[in-house]
Formats: sequence, C-alpha cells, structure tokens
Amino acid sequence: MSTVTELINVAQGNMPAHAAPPRFVDLLQEGLVPKERLGRLAGELYQLVRCDRRSFAVIAARFPDAPAGDLYLAMAEGEGEALRLLVDFAAALGIDVQALRGHDPLPLAQAYPAYLTQSAVFGTSSDIALALLANAQESGRTYARIADALVTRYGFQEPDVAHFRFFAETPQPLLDQAVATLESGLAAGDDPMAAVRCARTVHALESEFWTCLARDLDIG
Repeated sequence: MSTVTELINVAQGNMPAHAAPPRFVDLLQEGLVPKERLGRLAGELYQLVRCDRRSFAVIAARFPDAPAGDLYLAMAEGEGEALRLLVDFAAALGIDVQALRGHDPLPLAQAYPAYLTQSAVFGTSSDIALALLANAQESGRTYARIADALVTRYGFQEPDVAHFRFFAETPQPLLDQAVATLESGLAAGDDPMAAVRCARTVHALESEFWTCLARDLDIG
C-alpha cells in the first residue's frame, strides 16, 4: 500500500460487512420518529461531541508537530463549534444545557466516542486521520439526510439544524491535513493495517450509534 488513496480504498472495502442500515435516519425521513426521541438524539450527541472534543485535544497533545498537531487541533475546535450549534438544536426542542448535561446516555450509543478516545490515547497519528478520510463522505450524507428530514418533516428552521449541516460536509483543507498526517505517519513507520482497523471500527460504531437511536421505536 504505497499511497494514501490505496489505503483509503482498502479501508472502505473493509466496511460494508460491518455496516448497519441507518434505520433511525430512514424513519426520520418518513416523519416516523417521535419528538421525544429527538430529545434523546440531542442528549446522545451532546455526550458524544463533548467526548470527541477532548479526544482530539488529547491526540493533538500527543502529536503536536505539524501536520498531525494542526489537524487534531482543528478537529477539536470543530467539535467545539458543533457543540455550540447542538445547543441551538436542543433549545428548539425546549431542552436546556443543564438537561443535556444530565442526559443518561445509552451505553452502546457511546461506544463510538469511547473507541475514539482509546485511539487518541493509544493509537498512532495515522489511525484517526484514515478514519476521517475513509468515513467522511458517508457520514456527511447521513448528517445531510438528518438535517433535511428535520426541516421538511418536523418543521425545524435552518438555524436549528446547523449542527447537522456542520457535519454534512468536511472542509477540503481539513481533508488535506488528514492526507498529510497520514502520509507523515506512514513514512515514520505507522502500521497501515492498524489504521485500516481503526477506520473500520469507527465506521461500525458510528452505525451502531444510529441503530441504538432506532431501537424500541416499534414501527413497521
């Protein structure tokens, strides 16, 4: 695997067998998710984003030099902005920050941020960079679908769903930083197959997050 493109292709080729259909998003697009479940969505995302922000700060501290340090600091800053926008979504649901902080998370829904923390603490600089590159497009489509459904099916205004629009498209400069980080890490001896496993696991656990939110809806 001599190029980043080849490694991304290998990572993505490992994903379909581990993917779960985003049933929650499908139901949301049909207008079949009760409003109270949207409150759970806000609470779960609040716990997830807060954890991811800290994880990116940790890995930035472990690998402070460019390009990795710049990438992970930018990602931590992005999670901070996403957190602010998520509070706006919660407010549109009548949920305040205190309630978000007090949300009792679903254990399996939080497996994704827990694994990301593990990768940030114990992984290489390449692992999360490849996970970002391999997953960004599919994850972005999921968030775009959610934003569209919230507007068209549930009557939210665009400012209310800015959190989901934020994650719907990864800025190209961030992707370029991820490519540079991956190239640098591999050149320094990072294990490419460990990075592939990280990307695959991130994909599977992100799918599990949405599966958890659909559980017990008893529709269809």
